[in-house]
Amino acid sequence: MLVDRQEREMQYMNIYIQVYIDNEEKRTQLYKRTLWVVVLSQIFGGAGLAAGITVGALLAQDMLGTDSYAGLPVALFTLGSAGAALLVGRLSQKAGRRIGLGAGFVTGGIGAIGVVGAAVWESVPLLLISLLIYGAGTATNLQARYAGTDLATDKQRATAVSIAMVSTTLGAVAGPNLVGVMGRFAESIGVPALGGPFILAAAAYIAAGMILFMMLKPDPLLIARTLSESVKEQTAPVDQFDVSGLKRRGVITGGVVMVLTQIVMVAVMTMTPVHMGNHGHALSAVGLVIGLHIAAMYLPSLVTGVLVDKLGRTFMAAAAGFTLLAAGVVGALVPGESLTGMIVALMLLGLGWNFGLISGTATIVDSTHPSVRAKTQGSVDVFIALSGAAGGALSGMVVGASSFLILSLGGGLLSLILIPVIFWACGTKSMRHETQL
Repeated sequence: MLVDRQEREMQYMNIYIQVYIDNEEKRTQLYKRTLWVVVLSQIFGGAGLAAGITVGALLAQDMLGTDSYAGLPVALFTLGSAGAALLVGRLSQKAGRRIGLGAGFVTGGIGAIGVVGAAVWESVPLLLISLLIYGAGTATNLQARYAGTDLATDKQRATAVSIAMVSTTLGAVAGPNLVGVMGRFAESIGVPALGGPFILAAAAYIAAGMILFMMLKPDPLLIARTLSESVKEQTAPVDQFDVSGLKRRGVITGGVVMVLTQIVMVAVMTMTPVHMGNHGHALSAVGLVIGLHIAAMYLPSLVTGVLVDKLGRTFMAAAAGFTLLAAGVVGALVPGESLTGMIVALMLLGLGWNFGLISGTATIVDSTHPSVRAKTQGSVDVFIALSGAAGGALSGMVVGASSFLILSLGGGLLSLILIPVIFWACGTKSMRHETQL
């Protein structure tokens, strides 16, 4: 009886999907609807991500009683995001975006609830475990933008990704600026003030998951997969690449660009709330700085994508290095009491990360054949997540042993490694005119 029911449901689903396969207008309508659903989910996802980032270091400082491990929260949820990225990707591949992304966001929300519980019970082990689980929301927030590209044409895919990244900004800016309100709300219900933003993160992540689970129907990935099986796609010849389907120099370069920019950005960003708190800034001021920083990470995406295509990958990768250097110098030299100075430093930090992420991503795409592209990108993303975890963990130790000035200036100087890497990448052929696949 159960088997018959499953067979009927499968037949209904095949008929339902076939309607979209046969009708291009319906596919176009579904693409637009999917993009709006992704945008809505990204707004909530951005709020969940940013709220936790804003006070994670402060919560760790309060519970552990030292600055040396204040970078641990970012390290843990970044490490958790690395593992979650693989799991969410595999679940999406098997069951579709709706299930994979919905489960990822809800898991991140459960992690945020655990952090609130840890703050209430002052349990460090629960805090560490919950932060790992909270990382699932971070990974899902990044992967959700790909759902908008499943049914996009070749000329729509970059736009779809850009729109999703920009929409993340709306929630990412709102989240940190609500930390004061959520702190007061938390205290009113008997929760420590620093647990308040994680209440917001839990609600935002679970809302994002429910939006995708209930509204992302029919699943765009399942439609795209069926469509690809029925249409013979023309791809670039493999002989443009080595036997593995890779231009190894380009893959290494793109990966190094993204890994270095991630380390520098996460390290400085992680310790900024602690640095500002030590200089008497209110939680609302910290939220403002982090909110503007995250806006600078995502909001320029549409323009940055055009610049990467027009000016070239190498130029924008170099621009990332010099912008991060400027961020480090400003952060090191401005007085800790200067709110304006911290805003400038953190916005430069976000902009440099944006330049590095998009130019590095484009380089990876240029340097991989479609037959191995997804696998290669997944591997690179894991390294990016791990580098962020390392940057977050080491940042507190650096500040504990020296100062925020050394961390900020050291991060800026580290970003200059991008310049010799770029020269090495151009040793045989400039990335500026790499073939687009």
